[in-house]
Amino acid sequence: MAQFRLQGSKVLAVELTGDAVKAKNGSMVAYDGRMTFKKLTGGGEGLRGMVTRRLTGEQMTVMEVKGQGTCYFADRASDINLVSLHGDKLHVESSNLLCTDAGLRTGTTFTGLRGGASGNGLFTTTVEGTGQAAIMSDGEAVLLRVTSQYPLYVDPGAYIAHQGKLQQKLQSGVNFRTFLGEGSGESFQIRFEGEGLVYVQPSERNTIGGDL
Repeated sequence: MAQFRLQGSKVLAVELTGDAVKAKNGSMVAYDGRMTFKKLTGGGEGLRGMVTRRLTGEQMTVMEVKGQGTCYFADRASDINLVSLHGDKLHVESSNLLCTDAGLRTGTTFTGLRGGASGNGLFTTTVEGTGQAAIMSDGEAVLLRVTSQYPLYVDPGAYIAHQGKLQQKLQSGVNFRTFLGEGSGESFQIRFEGEGLVYVQPSERNTIGGDL
């Protein structure tokens, strides 16, 4: 299995010994050794995956990197966070997914109205199996724990990913900007309930999730 490590906070180094990884197309910045690169249609899921992504609007263009040596990945100086999966599932915005072990399965899942409010479609990307994934954030990501006793409220523009046994729903009427007097119109946030982890970034994407 490929070995992931961070070079600082903005470059991912992946050591390959004949195995492969899937990475965001165009994110490779350097490599040593012998590598082959292959663009994967439809996020690496073939025709069915390509059609699904076109219908859902969840765009994900990836490449397969295979060989012997070390490959380095980065994207727009984003901060990179490593996530270890042990047979569980990670839900992540496609624009925040940098690289995964080739053995991890990627797909799409319905997220309800949250996706529509954030402007990213009604589906989000899933990564499932055993291995490592690298996700990106605009600024250093914060990992927040959700328990059955304490639900978590997140601004749609700050949301990156989540894992665990969580349910999410869109809640209207209150937004962080509302308290500051900067909101206009009806405001929204995501409510997470259950047991799990949520990744948020300190900088919001330009979405319509805050004020509709």
